[in-house]
This record gives sequence, C-alpha cells and structure tokens, in this order.
Amino acid sequence: MKKSICQLKGQDVIENLDCVYSIGEDVILMEKSVISMAFEHPFKIDMVHVIISVKGVIRGRINLLSYTAESPCVTVILAGQILEYEYVSDDFEGMTVIMSQRFTDSLNVEDAFGAFSAVRDNPVIPLTENAKEAMLNHYSMMYRTIKADDNPYRLEIARNLTRALFYGAGYYFYKNAVVRQKSGNEALVDRFMKLVQVHFKMHRRVEFYAEKLSLTPKYMSSVIRECSGKSAGEWIDERTVLEVKTLLKTTNMTIQQIADELNFPTQSYFGRYFKRLVGMSPKEYRKR
Repeated sequence: MKKSICQLKGQDVIENLDCVYSIGEDVILMEKSVISMAFEHPFKIDMVHVIISVKGVIRGRINLLSYTAESPCVTVILAGQILEYEYVSDDFEGMTVIMSQRFTDSLNVEDAFGAFSAVRDNPVIPLTENAKEAMLNHYSMMYRTIKADDNPYRLEIARNLTRALFYGAGYYFYKNAVVRQKSGNEALVDRFMKLVQVHFKMHRRVEFYAEKLSLTPKYMSSVIRECSGKSAGEWIDERTVLEVKTLLKTTNMTIQQIADELNFPTQSYFGRYFKRLVGMSPKEYRKR
C-alpha cells in the first residue's frame, strides 16, 4: 500500500520542533526554520512554506531548479514541490509560516497578480528594509492571533492576514518576475522544464518534448544545452531520479510499485536505469 510522498507534515512539525505555534495543522509558525531538521535527501512537502530570511544564506533546489536565498528575502515553496537543501550558512536566522493546502485553498487568491505563477518561476525575492519590516510585522500579527487560543475567530483572522500577505507579497513576486524578463531561448528552456514536470512519469524520450514544443529534437536539445549546461535527456533523467529518490526515502512503496508508478516496463529495467545514473541500486539507496 502506498504512503503519501511527504517528509514534512503538519503534525510532524508540531510534535518534533520547538518554538512552534499553530492553529491545528492549518497554520504553523516556527521561529526556527525547518532547515534545522537537516535533511540529507530530497523531500516533498504537503504544505506551503513562507520563509522570511533575516540573516544568512540558503542554497538549494526546488524541483531541480537552483535557488539562492540571500537575506533579507522571502522564499515561498508551494505544496507538492520537491525541495533539496545544499547549503545553509551557520549564521542563518529566519522565521517560517506554514499553511496547509486546505487553508491556502480557502484564501481564493490563486490569480492575485499572477502571484502563484511567478512564485513557481521565481521562489525568492529580495526584501528592502521596509518590505522586511512589513513581513516581520505580518509574522508578529499572526503570532498574536495564534496565541489567542480563546478567540473563536482566530482561524478567520489568520485567513484575512494571509490574504493581505499574498496580495502584498504577490505583487512583489510578480514585479520581480517582470523585471527579470528572459530571452527567447531562456523562455524555451522554461517551457521545456514545465513540460518535464508534467510528463516525466510517462515520457522520457526527447522526441516527445520536441514535438510538444513544435521543434526538432536536435534544435531543442542544442538550445537547452547552450542555456542550461545540460542536455534535454539529462534534465529528463535528473527529474526522474529525483522522484525515485524521494519515493525511496519517504514512502513505503516497494521497488516494483515505484517502477510501475514511473511507467518502467519491468523492475529489472528500472533497477538498471537507476544504477546507471546514481551508481547504486534502488535497494542500496534506500538502505543508505
């Protein structure tokens, strides 16, 4: 039987970390970031994370795309994304607001300024001193709301505060994305990467993605290698391996179930594919 692919669940955070304040599993505030949990492998989250960085640097990857969060900044990681931490400076200080999918769905802000689309492409925005103070003030108001556990309206107050945050921060994310307009080739790489995110479980042939983009495989591959330093095939394989690693480490799915999930013809073919790219078998990786 499959287990949900998620390392960070609301109840786990509440039970295992200090300095945590919450309204059930809908809204969680942490004065110490989840980064302190020091994951050594990729993991998928089932909640939206808003990390307000006030000191230090974080580097990592979200769904294979590299990011650097240099303080002061705010980073938004969306539910369902796979996160890998590569470096966290010793002096890092930050606060985190975590929201369940149920809570964010109730906000009805999906289209605000194109914010969520912008977040997927640009999860980190730098903060001016005024913007940083605004984010910290929001965190402070959320903190006071959550601490007032005798207030029957605190969940609705938290919703309204979060709507204000998303409309305010969403504008900055959208503005940041507009300022950083990309070249035609960079936009092509973005479209290719988005297609890979959607189709990699069923399609791992370069020709499939070239057809989707109305390009020849040779031309598409040359542009992707020129812009990203990796071939189209390497990106497809890397996304597939990332999913496999996450499934091996954060679920109780059997190796056969994982092979089926990713549409491999046989378990042995899947094993050879993984070992060729990772240097060890799926079983060895799970036990490591």
